[in-house]
Amino acid sequence: MRAAVLRKGSIVVDTLPDPVPVEGQVLVRTRACGICGTDLHAAKHRQQFVNLAKRAGNRWAMDADRDVVFGHEFCAEVVEYGPETPARLPPGTLVCSMPMTLAGETVQGIGYSNDIAGGFAQYMPLADRMLLPVPNGLSATHAALTEPIAVGWHAVQTARLTPDDVPLVVGCGPVGLAVIAGLVIRDVHPIIAADYSPGRRALALKMGADLAIDPAEVSPYETWRQAATPEGYDPSRYAQLFGLGPKLRPAVIFECVGVPGVIQQIMEGAPPAARIVVVGVCMQTDRTEPFFGIVKQLNVQFVLAYTAQEFAESLHHIAEGKVNVTPLVTGTVGLDGVNQAFAELANPERHAKVMVDPWA
Repeated sequence: MRAAVLRKGSIVVDTLPDPVPVEGQVLVRTRACGICGTDLHAAKHRQQFVNLAKRAGNRWAMDADRDVVFGHEFCAEVVEYGPETPARLPPGTLVCSMPMTLAGETVQGIGYSNDIAGGFAQYMPLADRMLLPVPNGLSATHAALTEPIAVGWHAVQTARLTPDDVPLVVGCGPVGLAVIAGLVIRDVHPIIAADYSPGRRALALKMGADLAIDPAEVSPYETWRQAATPEGYDPSRYAQLFGLGPKLRPAVIFECVGVPGVIQQIMEGAPPAARIVVVGVCMQTDRTEPFFGIVKQLNVQFVLAYTAQEFAESLHHIAEGKVNVTPLVTGTVGLDGVNQAFAELANPERHAKVMVDPWA
């Protein structure tokens, strides 16, 4: 099979042996796979990625000196079943799966493994028990967005939202857009989005944000205060001390940037008692001043990935039209175009999500 391989820091297209499914596995043909921001970072800073993963408990056991085939946002079609594995789904069935497979009782990750190729390859050995048939005639391209949408859905589910909350999404890359999609599903409004990129702000509105602002021109936190302030609100310390009059609506701020300094900026700008949900993956050393969190009694929650139920729910949200993923897909490339796509994704005005078709 052909695959786009990260080899010594460069992405090359090569021919690899076809995977052979073992008992409990299904050989699938990759139909579409998204390029994730984590892929970009792992390719550019692969040794740092490996070192951090080891310090964090080896969630991604990747060897930076060996070949790896990325791709964990995928949709595929069933080809054949491994030995002694009942054929639950007919060949050609479109399926999604969380990016992992099972060999006996061993769980193996897909996307950052040196031993199992991810979705930038033509074939993968997935676990039968983890396959989800794609419903409602959904296209492979849109079904492949289940994984990134599930990341946003998990963040929203973890935020313990109430109807009174006013959410602020800081950063409107694919992660922030997925969070906006989750907020739309939960029907929590107004949704305020902030990003320096005009293109990303436009996408935020298409995904369901009520307001998209440029932080270079308007403070996201002042915009939030205007939206969260009820008529008759008295901000004086006396009124707040004795609970007089209406109160500000609660703040839930989603950090979806993942670069140093943003968490500190949010802590400084957030109103008292705000809940901060950190979704962006920052892989550099960062600095915060706990004083702001203490004085304001902020709640900071870090989130990662999703549960199996949230993944399945995300597929159905897309298939049932609760999430409009069409604006997210801004390009499609074959294996020969993966290297160039990695370069172009560094420009937020060029792309949101580039899909890889290994057969194009």
